[in-house]
Amino acid sequence: PAAMTQGTQGTVRPAANFDAMRDAEILRKAMKGFGTDEQAIVDVVANRSNDQRQKIKAAFKTMYGKDLIKDLKSELSGNMEELILALFMPPTYYDAWSLRNAMKGAGTQERVLIEILCTRTNQEIREIVRCYQSEFGRDLEKDIRSDTSGHFERLLVSMCQGNRDENQNVNHQLAQEDAQRLYQAGEGRLGTDESCFNMILATRSFPQLKATVEAYSRVANRDLLSSVAREFSGNVESGLKTILQCALNRPAFFAERLYYSMKGAGTDDSTLVRIVVTRSEIDLVQIKQTFSQMYQKTLGTMIASDTSGDYRKLLLAIVGQ
Repeated sequence: PAAMTQGTQGTVRPAANFDAMRDAEILRKAMKGFGTDEQAIVDVVANRSNDQRQKIKAAFKTMYGKDLIKDLKSELSGNMEELILALFMPPTYYDAWSLRNAMKGAGTQERVLIEILCTRTNQEIREIVRCYQSEFGRDLEKDIRSDTSGHFERLLVSMCQGNRDENQNVNHQLAQEDAQRLYQAGEGRLGTDESCFNMILATRSFPQLKATVEAYSRVANRDLLSSVAREFSGNVESGLKTILQCALNRPAFFAERLYYSMKGAGTDDSTLVRIVVTRSEIDLVQIKQTFSQMYQKTLGTMIASDTSGDYRKLLLAIVGQ
């Protein structure tokens, strides 16, 4: 359907005249001997699609009997290492790995759970759940249950099902009814009926939710996002808002996350790496455009002033700066 294809595009495209063996050889040379030729690594990695990187990895093992990732790890460190490793993970595995990482050890990185589970398509979520099981021998839903609680836990368990309605046609009558229900469940009563918010935001398609947001402003004389902020707090508030932001403008959600990963002192490099890598072949072009509109500066400028060295070079190459 038109709504889905309407101009989302990545900054990274498959290279023409791709030769996995030639690339494997370039990488091997770049890591051999004294020092590492990081520029050669950047040139190959930034200009190949993820699928092509998987083929380079396989060619490297066939040609040299060594694991490319292990070799890269021994040559690189810090943010550059994290970025390169992310680029060489298949997308589904990288999402599953990020979720596992967010729940491993003490404390949970709830923002990561929200960013992945509340923004991916049904198919992506189902593949993540399968991959999480096959790669880590664990049940994603169980891990979420033991790491979160309350309304937030329920929201994430709902997301894990990968069962959101995907019919792109909008039912305006339903949008009107849902808006009314949400108003009655929140602003229109004392206290909040959280399950009503969960049910509507977890099951309706993104275009349908967009229509509900529009209907809600007419019903409640107030924006649904600000009602969610008044009725909820903490992680469940962030999760519900993320779903609504994706329904309204997914690139804007990621643009905002990128902006806050770099704003102020210090950089949240994991978030920066994760979003740049996961969106590089999906909608990073739109995210860049939206970023400039929202913040009056380009994503590239902000990355350039917030990072350094080969890490900066590689990020900018992926962002297409």
